[in-house]
Amino acid sequence: MAGYRKLGRTSSQRKALIRGQVTSLLNNGKIVTTEARAKEISKVAEGLIALAVKEKDNFEEVEVTAKVARKDKDGKRVKEVVDGKKVTVFDEVKKTVKKDQPSKLHARRQMNKVLYTITENSTGKKKDAKKVDLTNKLFDEIAPKYVDRKGGYTRIVKIGQRKGDAAMEVLLELV
Repeated sequence: MAGYRKLGRTSSQRKALIRGQVTSLLNNGKIVTTEARAKEISKVAEGLIALAVKEKDNFEEVEVTAKVARKDKDGKRVKEVVDGKKVTVFDEVKKTVKKDQPSKLHARRQMNKVLYTITENSTGKKKDAKKVDLTNKLFDEIAPKYVDRKGGYTRIVKIGQRKGDAAMEVLLELV
């Protein structure tokens, strides 16, 4: 007996399907899919959430100075003439940055192996699309909800049979 469901697909197709659905689940909070798929997706999603909960507070804050270009009221860089050449004016800014410990960095990379990158587009224009960092969302939003919980981060609710092929449809959601 196999340790996983094959879902009637080749290994590469199955891996892509699971990655896509897990990404969608973590981004939206719930998805509608078949029962067999939901059980496989739930395994992967719960593993990622457990990893995020474990490594949630594993960072240190470091103060960094950075050079930032000075900008005018229109948002364009301010230039001044030095030795007959136009040079951009820079200001030094101090920021506090979260620096991951090695184990959290490893966890972040393990998550990125599974999750696809998502671009969120609110206006409908391609240039206005913003990339959503799901690993940050896992660490900052999802993991704090489940700190007290020991597993069972997803819920499967049966909806009924699909009209076309009578497959059992379920709602897979984060608890």
